Amino acid sequence: MELIAAAALGKYIGAGLACIGLGGAAMGVGNVAGNFLAGALRNPSAAAGQTATLFIGIAFAEALGIFAFLVALLLMFAV
Repeated sequence: MELIAAAALGKYIGAGLACIGLGGAAMGVGNVAGNFLAGALRNPSAAAGQTATLFIGIAFAEALGIFAFLVALLLMFAV
C-alpha cells in the first residue's frame, strides 16, 4: 500500500516540476515583448516592420509553456 502512495506522490511532484516551464514561458514572453518595446521606443518608424517578429517570438515562447503544461497533464492523468 505504501508503494502505491509513494508512486502517486512522485507523480504529483513530477507534474509540479514540469509546471516550472510555465514560469519560464512567462519570462520568455516578457523578455520578447520588453525588447520589442525598447526597440520600438528607440526607433518608432521601424516598429511596424518588427511586429510580425514579435508575434512569432511570443508564439514560440508560449508553445514551450503549452508543452510543459501538456507534460504535467500527462504525468497526472496518463501515468
